[in-house]
Amino acid sequence: MRYVALLRGINVSPRTQIAMADLRALLEGLGYGDVRTHLRSGNALFTAAEEDAAGLAARIGRRCAEELGVGPAVILRTVPELRAVVEENPLEVRDPARFMVVFQAEAPDRKVVDGIDPALYAPEEVAAGRRELYMYFPDGLRRTKLPALLEERSRVPATMRNWNTVTRLLSLGESSP
Repeated sequence: MRYVALLRGINVSPRTQIAMADLRALLEGLGYGDVRTHLRSGNALFTAAEEDAAGLAARIGRRCAEELGVGPAVILRTVPELRAVVEENPLEVRDPARFMVVFQAEAPDRKVVDGIDPALYAPEEVAAGRRELYMYFPDGLRRTKLPALLEERSRVPATMRNWNTVTRLLSLGESSP
């Protein structure tokens, strides 16, 4: 099975630094094949015979903590699941750099999303998917309101990627062995 691993909070501060070569070596050391990384933000593609995504994610997170000193949340999607994320996007992508997908370890609690008054985060937009939240930030990412509002109300592990990264990861996943 071909997977995309999204590690939360990698290379955003000096204490979360992980070289992508080290991440590749770690994944290969776990026995995964066809390992490839994309950008410096903790995106990796790999092939594993195991189909227990939660187990794979936990194993990768533990090994990152043991070997690299950083224990990130690890969110996994298979390449077909990532294809569905792209195809089922409920919002218009007006600017791919300002359009984000928040990948969650489990389905978003729609009560949390619906329970936040849109006036608190306007003009930002949000829509829930299967295990994702789709967000648009027309004013850019410097002073967003919505992510903090959602994070304080939800305890589900999650990580955010912009649309360019999401579609590039899909392309890499579909073109890889």
